[in-house]
Amino acid sequence: MVILVDEYDNPLGLMEKIRAHEKGFLHRAFSVFLINDSNQLLIQRRALNKYHSPGLWTNTCCSHPRDRESIMEAANRRLYEEMGIKAKLKPLLSFIYKAKFDNGLTEHEFDHVVYGKFDGEPNINHDEVSDWNWQDIDFLKSDLVNNPINYTAWFKIIFEEFYNKIKNESNS
Repeated sequence: MVILVDEYDNPLGLMEKIRAHEKGFLHRAFSVFLINDSNQLLIQRRALNKYHSPGLWTNTCCSHPRDRESIMEAANRRLYEEMGIKAKLKPLLSFIYKAKFDNGLTEHEFDHVVYGKFDGEPNINHDEVSDWNWQDIDFLKSDLVNNPINYTAWFKIIFEEFYNKIKNESNS
């Protein structure tokens, strides 16, 4: 189940995740970005059995909070479930995006982007993740343009928001 929301993130009700993606209804989501001390982003390659975007590279992890679960609780839970990582996360930004897929599904999400610091190796859940890598943030910015087919639709959108926010904070 996902939490349907309005454009201000006010909850409107619950719906099965697949149905919300079939209908393109706006729902609450989160995206986790972990950075190491070398300013590299931990990215994952989605498992090949995922019902959309299998085998594509994306941010550290992302998902949907459960009913009555806070964004931070959900982000920490899912980070551990997918990547086997516990890290101190903090909110970075939120925005709405919409991405349509060739299979007829649509991601229409009020996305809460959270981030944290982590140095080490994840202990990945192979049902969710097929591979992982640390990537330089500036390399990713150019590779998303030069090789977009390798990345999830939402990562291409969310990374731009993340990158601009991180660069603006580092210049302040």
